[in-house]
Amino acid sequence: MEASGQVALVTGAGSGIGGAVATALLGAGWRVALAGRRAGALRATADAAGAPADRVLAVAADVTSPESVEALFAAVAERWGRLDLLVNNAGTFGAPSPVEDFGIEQWRTVLDTNLTGSFLCARQAFRVMREQRPQGGRIINNGSLSAYTPRPHSVAYTASKHAVTGLTKTLSLEGRRYNIACGQIDIGNAATDMTSGFGSGTLQADGSTRSEPVMDVRHVVDGVLYMAGLPLDANVQSLTVLATAMPSFVGRG
Repeated sequence: MEASGQVALVTGAGSGIGGAVATALLGAGWRVALAGRRAGALRATADAAGAPADRVLAVAADVTSPESVEALFAAVAERWGRLDLLVNNAGTFGAPSPVEDFGIEQWRTVLDTNLTGSFLCARQAFRVMREQRPQGGRIINNGSLSAYTPRPHSVAYTASKHAVTGLTKTLSLEGRRYNIACGQIDIGNAATDMTSGFGSGTLQADGSTRSEPVMDVRHVVDGVLYMAGLPLDANVQSLTVLATAMPSFVGRG
């Protein structure tokens, strides 16, 4: 896929899936804005990608803050004048805890990051994509297998990812009039810092603890690149990419 200088914005681009997606988009010819809380991590991702400086923009931003999100999109518009792709990737799992012990502040942190952050970025992307010429663009939301099947002790994360699915469908519906396509990629056990402990043992639905297989993050990246490379008259509404032998999604687990 050669993007011919199209403009992408990736949130949570300082590490993990976001960093890998941003790097791949740069390799495919996109101009990419990397957003995240840690400026140093964003710079490290940009440097590792080795792309020309005129195709990379690193912006420290807090996706839970409307003002920070507006400033982020303003920086992209000032640099390149348009936006063709938003990858809503920023997210957090939170500290695992039974429902009855789950703290309200932890709940708010997870929901604010995973759901409110995705909404704020999508809202701003709509405003930009609606007004630019040629009109339109694409939004890809990072969902999770938790959008369908929860893990134990993941109440906030699971609730947020169910809600992201609703957000995706609404964006897909309301984006039609502006030539904005929206889809969701649901990921299971990609090898990142978030899943680093899965090999040593993870709590299962039956109360046991056992190791789980993971897959290379490049398979997630390939899915995002496919979705991003489609013309705007075609869309992947939802795509599930998971480690083949992982439990707790297909079957009872």
